[in-house]
Amino acid sequence: MSDTEIEESNKQEDLKKRQPRRKQVKKTQGQMIQESLGLNPVDIQEIEKKLFIVRFLDFFSEDTLEFIFKERIMGQNIERLTTYLSALQVEREEEKLLKQSFDSKNIIGIIETVKNKAETFSVDKGIKNNVNKRLRKLTLYITIPIFVLLTVFTIFPFFSSLYFVFFPILCVVCLLPQLIRGKVVKKWFQFKEQNKNEIYTENRNDIMVLKSFAGELLNNIRSRLLELEVPLQLIKFTLFSRDYENLKLESQKSIRGFMQYFFTFEYPPGMDPTPIPEKLQQYHQPIATTRKGEKPEKNFIILSEMRGSNGIIDHFVPTLKDAQAEKINEFLNECEFVKAPNDFKTIIPNYGDSLAIYCVCGEIAEIDNVQICNWKNQFKFYLFETKECKCEESVYALSLMDDSIDVPEQFKDIF
Repeated sequence: MSDTEIEESNKQEDLKKRQPRRKQVKKTQGQMIQESLGLNPVDIQEIEKKLFIVRFLDFFSEDTLEFIFKERIMGQNIERLTTYLSALQVEREEEKLLKQSFDSKNIIGIIETVKNKAETFSVDKGIKNNVNKRLRKLTLYITIPIFVLLTVFTIFPFFSSLYFVFFPILCVVCLLPQLIRGKVVKKWFQFKEQNKNEIYTENRNDIMVLKSFAGELLNNIRSRLLELEVPLQLIKFTLFSRDYENLKLESQKSIRGFMQYFFTFEYPPGMDPTPIPEKLQQYHQPIATTRKGEKPEKNFIILSEMRGSNGIIDHFVPTLKDAQAEKINEFLNECEFVKAPNDFKTIIPNYGDSLAIYCVCGEIAEIDNVQICNWKNQFKFYLFETKECKCEESVYALSLMDDSIDVPEQFKDIF
């Protein structure tokens, strides 16, 4: 190699070093499944879209009152539903039959009819708007006086000298939004709980039509997955009822008075499960999950300064790690999960006012589920899942199982 070629080569190397490195794009689980099984991306997209339609129809059927007076949200869901169905590959006979069923059963018309009847029912009971709008108005009415008080204390010296007199009043006023919000939300959930059976009874025939179409969609998805030789155990999803065939119940939990069921598809009788490729062994979560699955969890708490041994926790300091939510989500996606053999009260025997996990609103969280997470057979820890609080938030807490455990270097900033 000549001096000129060497010089040119060095210039190229320097240029490469100066160029910014492109951030590696992380593949979604759907992309990993598609690539590992050699599937057409359109096939995976269709499965995701059909599962969205099933979850929407099931949720609407089971909790119709949740959708009243929500024109924008309902409009978005209906638009997605019709768009997804119109985009199906009509060259397949199964898709043609699905579209014909959708049209002949007048699914959109039934949804609108049931929603309108539920709204009329609610108006007769004194509910004339959706709960979120009522909360926003109440918050505004309370925030304005607080702002006025703070302005008075800041501008007028005379009032600032009486701060010690007004301070208790100010504290009470500041707490009012949270207290009122809790009361309104509790009243709304009570209203739904007391009237959901009547709503269902009055609209039973229409709701049965919606569920029958959801069942057709589920059978269509199952048949297509079998045709594509996709391991059915990879496709997990949540529904609010058990009124469908060919599903395997994995687990269940109660959310705001409603049972939420976690399903996979069942294989036909006599058929052996399709093996899961090694690349996909780590994936225990669905292509499409719950209605909240579009965004990752963010309310992570670490039980720092943990003291305990043999899986029993004696002391901790709860520390919110919302800034590291993305890293924690990625970390958890690399773990395998098993239900803890001991119940929550055994694991944290002194749980209470002085030793508790708190929701983001400040309430003591009620633990609903405890999992043991296993990261690549190198590191095990607890994951505590709380019940949904009255502020409609859930919290996830991570903790060591023993204070003598060595935390891997890359996760020391978390724990």
